[in-house]
Order: sequence, then structure tokens, then C-alpha cells
Amino acid sequence: MNVSLSPAQLAAALPKAELHIHIEGSLEPELIFALAQRNGVKLPYASVEALRQAYAFTDLQSFLDIYYAGASVLLHEADFFDMAWAYLQRAHADHVVHAEIFFDPQTHTARGVDIGVVIAGLKRACDKAQAEFGLTSALILCFLRHLSEEDAFATLEAALPHRAHFIGVGLDSSEVGHPPSKFSRVFARCRELGLRIVAHAGEEGPPPYIWEALDDLKAERIDHGVRSLDDPALVAELARRRTPLTVCPLSNLKLCVVNDLRDHPMKRLLDAGLCATVNSDDPAYFGGYLNANFVQTVGALNLSRDDVITLARNSFEASFIDAATRAKHLARLEALVR
Repeated sequence: MNVSLSPAQLAAALPKAELHIHIEGSLEPELIFALAQRNGVKLPYASVEALRQAYAFTDLQSFLDIYYAGASVLLHEADFFDMAWAYLQRAHADHVVHAEIFFDPQTHTARGVDIGVVIAGLKRACDKAQAEFGLTSALILCFLRHLSEEDAFATLEAALPHRAHFIGVGLDSSEVGHPPSKFSRVFARCRELGLRIVAHAGEEGPPPYIWEALDDLKAERIDHGVRSLDDPALVAELARRRTPLTVCPLSNLKLCVVNDLRDHPMKRLLDAGLCATVNSDDPAYFGGYLNANFVQTVGALNLSRDDVITLARNSFEASFIDAATRAKHLARLEALVR
């Protein structure tokens, strides 16, 4: 690859994995309106532009309120396929070669949508992306933490007939007031079933939430984790365990976790020896897909070529792909940056 490329250009061009993408958060206003019309769903917004103007989030909860409203248009397998296929095409354009995709079944089952319909539509899009682009992907079922652990157990039970189509479980939604330990029993059951474990922690929640995700849930990855820097002992432990952090810079900016991207902790995470990665979170709402997150973060923090290469390497190291596939992706990456 051309050594004259700037770090931002290099970031955009390199192959990479995306490990923190909520598929419902990739639902663009244009598709929301198209699906609403197709399904006869009335939206509380007069136009695509009116919906976009409503994206004035001040915190995680104000975002979630509109996020769940947007998801109300998803009713049929074709809707879930269309949503996921739109994301996967954008990911391919950003040189994503592997994606591990979060989905929130409780958002849909609460509206009477069968969990099998959700998974079938998503899986069909993933299969199409592999066939057409060679882009591999995997689904991770997330429990909504503002609901009860009993509800999470019921969701897990409903999902088990489709166990072959998802590789792991996560924990998302409103963080503050809902510590990971609230879900210790259901995550223990998931581990018994051989599911991979990830959890959102340390976005708005404090460092003790990250400790709980590690020690109570046995999380293999921490989604966000930016507040780990508030606890030097935690930073040391994350570095020792080599626990990946799936960081989402534009999300952090949009939700006021940081007030300016130049204040984002990504560089400090890297300098502390942590396995930080760049991801887009809910890109339709937060202003950019993976390359936008990379390019804007590189520019704001003046990240170096080596930083960019490290972030790309970390994305494959942190993924749940098998060792042979990981080695293949890393070898290709090294050949490109040599």
C-alpha cells in the first residue's frame, strides 16, 4: 500500500473488523420511512428531515427513546434483511472484512415479532454478504439491561432453537442503574451453553461496572470501556488480561461522553497498552460508519500511522474468528503496510 498515504487515508483503506455495531442502530431515516410505508406503521415525524432533526441527543437515554421508536417499523423477515443488507453494503465499502453484529430481540418480541423472524432476516443478509463480498459476519444477541433478568432468561430460551445462528450474547441499553451483576445468572447459563460473552460497561457507568462485567459475567470483551481510565488498577488488569475494548468515538461524542473529539481517550487507551478497537455503534444516529469513525478520530487526535495499524490489528485480535482466519487477515494486513 502506498506509503505516502496519510494516517487517515491509511485507516480508510485498510481491511478491518467491526465488533460493536447495533444493527437496529444502522437503520437510516430513509429506510425507516420506506418500511413504515410498506408495513402501514404511522411515525410521529412528518418527513425524513424531521426525523433527522430529532437526533439531538444529550445522553444515552435520550438516544434510546428515539432508537426504539425507529425500530417500530421492523415487523417482517424482509425488514430485518433489508436493514442488515444496507449495513453490510456500507461495511464492505469501508473495507470491513468481518463484522460481529449486535441485535436486540426484546425490542421486537415486545411488539409481537417472533425471534425466529428477526434472526432469519439478519442471517439471510449475512449469508448474502459472504457470497457477494466475501465479508464474514456473526450475530451476537444482546439483552436489554433496563429489563429484568427473568425477561433475559425468557429471551434466551426463545432463542435456543436458533442457537446455530448466533455466536454469543451481550448486554446493552441504559447503563446507569443497571450494573452487569444484575444479570449474573443468565450469563452463567450462557457460558454453560458455550456462548461467547461481551458486555457494555464503562460508557456512562463507572469503573466498578467494568469490574463486574469481567468478574461476574466473565466478559471476553468490554463494549465501550472508556471510563476504565478512571481506575489505574483496572487499566493494569485490562492490559494484563489483554481484554479488548470496542470503542465508538463518534458515539461518545454524540452522547456527550466527551465534549470534543480532541478530548477522546483513544490515544491514552493505546498508550496504556490496551487492546482498543474503533467501531461505529449506531451509525445512522451518530454520524458515521466505521471509516468515518476512523478518519475523524485520526484527525482529531493526530494518530500516527503506527496507531492506525495497531487499531486495525486489534480489530482482528479482538474478534471471535478462528485462529486460521485471524492469521490470514493479519498476514494480509501486514503485507499491505510493509
